[in-house]
Amino acid sequence: MYKTIFLICLSFYVVFAKHEQYEGYAVYDVTVTTREQGLFVNQLEEQLQIDILSYVGPGRTGQVLVPKDRREQFQNELLNSGIEFNIVTENVVEQLRLEDEMLAAASKKSNKSSRIGLSFDTIHRYEVVDQYLVDLANEYPDIVTVVSGGRSFEGRDIKYLRISTTNFQDRTKPIVYMQSLLHAREWVTLPATLYAIEKLVIDVIEQDLLQDIDWIIVPIANPDGYEYTHTSSRFWRKNRATGYSAGNACIGVDLNRNFNILWGTASSSNVCSETFHGRGPSSEPETTVLQNIVGQDASRVELFLDIHSFGSLILYGWGTGTLPPNALVINYVGVIMAQAIDNVKWASNADYTVGNTYYVLYAASGSASDYGLGIGAPLSYTYELPGYRGSSGLNGFLVDPDFIEQAGFETWEGIKVGARYARDNFRRRHGY
Repeated sequence: MYKTIFLICLSFYVVFAKHEQYEGYAVYDVTVTTREQGLFVNQLEEQLQIDILSYVGPGRTGQVLVPKDRREQFQNELLNSGIEFNIVTENVVEQLRLEDEMLAAASKKSNKSSRIGLSFDTIHRYEVVDQYLVDLANEYPDIVTVVSGGRSFEGRDIKYLRISTTNFQDRTKPIVYMQSLLHAREWVTLPATLYAIEKLVIDVIEQDLLQDIDWIIVPIANPDGYEYTHTSSRFWRKNRATGYSAGNACIGVDLNRNFNILWGTASSSNVCSETFHGRGPSSEPETTVLQNIVGQDASRVELFLDIHSFGSLILYGWGTGTLPPNALVINYVGVIMAQAIDNVKWASNADYTVGNTYYVLYAASGSASDYGLGIGAPLSYTYELPGYRGSSGLNGFLVDPDFIEQAGFETWEGIKVGARYARDNFRRRHGY
């Protein structure tokens, strides 16, 4: 009996202790009227060591996580600049515990059947997804190949799927490349790639998407950071690389600033920053793995998708503000993808905004989607999925189990439109 009581107490302590670092952190909604005010708020991230969860701009409310000991200074900075704000969560720990409880309850009553496939009522951990990819390849060897792209900083395997009816041998077929969880805390992006896998392999309704297109899908691009968000720090964004500061006081690289494209021109050299770009282009093993995965088939990659959250955005390059020659086409395809999502989204979520990263959000260099453009993909995007705000009280990155399948479903509706345009465009360009 004493052992049982001890285990219950230990479990209770672990659940509560893992969020202890966020005690007293507040979440702010911030509203600006000019681009200059938005840039000012974004600059406070490094100056005050706060965490911008979603970036602010005219007509788009941003969300900021502020430590207890910096709240007064943060508020004074905003007041002195005439920037409106509202405290939406006084203590984010309460929301973190609520998310734990809701996901645990959903996992216990999961509707997972005996068939192969993962349920869409909880967020699956790295080991579960890793094994799932292997199982799919074993179950569907005619269309699915699982590949180890390489290993993360801490040695985790970065597996991905190659989905094709012709084993990637038909050069007349374009490739759609997708990845999620480049930023570790963006849990709701995982259902987007898993849902795509479900619809291309297990529950195939629209055969043309499988017959006419080859797919490369990387569900967990940053496995170390992702696991760390489950075990230690829910809002961790970067990878887990060490050796960048004395005594490893600050660690991790923002992988979405580390790609070998325009590196270091619009990112941070401060290792403590959430946008630290690393010691050089593709210095991180995860970045190198991802570049190699997409690079081996670069000539056929017609559509490149890097799935993030949150903000209900579809963004394209270049992150420095220069527009590619086919910007009108890129914008058009972004709009029709966004419209497809808006047609089926929940009414409580905002319509998608489409535009260039620099003009919609901020300057950014070394990003995955810019790398996609750089290797010749005519269509390359960053998706920013919605931050769910519903009756549960959860918001932003935090996940309500009721939204998991919807996130996958609505994102797939947009991806389908983009994939079909990419197929038709590839045929036109090559005369097929």
